[in-house]
This record gives sequence, structure tokens and C-alpha cells, in this order.
Amino acid sequence: MEIAKFEFSLFGINSYVVSDPATRKCAFIDPGMSNATEVEAMERYVERKDLKPEYVIATHLHVDHVAGIRTLQEKYGIPLLAHEADAFLGERAADQARMFGIPMKVDGVKISKIINAGDEIEIGEGKLYVIHVPGHSPGSVALYDKKDGFVITGDALFRGSIGRTDLPGGDSATLLKSIREGLFKLPEDTVVYPGHGPATTIGVERHSNPFFA
Repeated sequence: MEIAKFEFSLFGINSYVVSDPATRKCAFIDPGMSNATEVEAMERYVERKDLKPEYVIATHLHVDHVAGIRTLQEKYGIPLLAHEADAFLGERAADQARMFGIPMKVDGVKISKIINAGDEIEIGEGKLYVIHVPGHSPGSVALYDKKDGFVITGDALFRGSIGRTDLPGGDSATLLKSIREGLFKLPEDTVVYPGHGPATTIGVERHSNPFFA
């Protein structure tokens, strides 16, 4: 599958569009658009590629990862897929925005379809495999494309770092275990697309990430 990255202004969030070239079906992952210009950039990409949106998928439901969900749902009539353990965060998106001093209005979101570890999300002829990686939030998941060799890790694993664990539902020991047992078992050449910052690989992080030294 093809993956396109958009970096939006709300905490430098990486949002992705994953699409199957054969069928042109696609999914939005962690849409963090916070203004009209960012919404237009995402929608323009879909129109230019003649894509057919099927889902919005959230790796977790912190405010920067959900800010654009309602906009996409209203435009394309698509469901939100996320892990049930993060439902409380989605419902409290407005409270999260106030906590971080975000001036924009952020509507709460509700999960349309629960996803769990081991699930396969079909996007046309492509598949994303769900890996549960709690620790940054209780319902954090990673989305693994085995065929094309990439994984979208949300805020679990970054280049040279890991996600913060001081927010509601976070736990550092749980996160480290999730990464070791859920992500570091993937092939070393698997490309990691994180929720913030540049891409890396599983091999680089397994051998050089300071949190695992």
C-alpha cells in the first residue's frame, strides 16, 4: 500500500493516508487537522489521487490525534476505528483541549467499530494488522503492513525515544513491555512511521533507542 504523511501544526502531529493503488480505497490515520488550510490539504490529496475513503483509524485518542476526525466523518460518512480502552479519551477531547490550552473547539468522538490486537483491517487489497501497544494510553495500537514492510506506531515509539506516560492512563513499564513484545518482534527493516517526528526502522530502535539500552 501507499502511505502519505501530513505534518500538522497541532503539536507537530503526523497524520497519514494509507491507500491501495489497485482499488484506490484508503483510510485516514490520526487526522490532526486544526484549521481550514490543513483540512484542505488532506481533502485535496484525496481528490487528486481519486481515493475512496473507507475508515478513520486512531492509534489512540489523545486530542492531537482526533482533532480532524469529525470533519472527515461528516464529509465522507466513514466510521472511526479505535481500541475500546481509549473510548474515555475520545469522549473527553474537549477537556483535553482545555487542559493543553488549545484555543480551537474540539468535539468529542465516539468509536464506531472496536479494533483489538490481531485484527486485520482490509483497505482494498491491502491489510493493516492491529498490534496493541498500551502504555502511552490504555488503548494505543500500532498498524502493521506486513506486505509493504511498515508500521504506524502512533505515540508509542519514536526515533530515539518513546511516548510520554504522564497523561491519564499512561504507564512507563507497560509501554516498554509493549514495545519489546509487540514492536521489536517485527522484522528489523520494518519502517516505523511515528505520530511525531521523522521515520525510523525497528532495527535502529531495537539496537540504539536509549530507553532500551
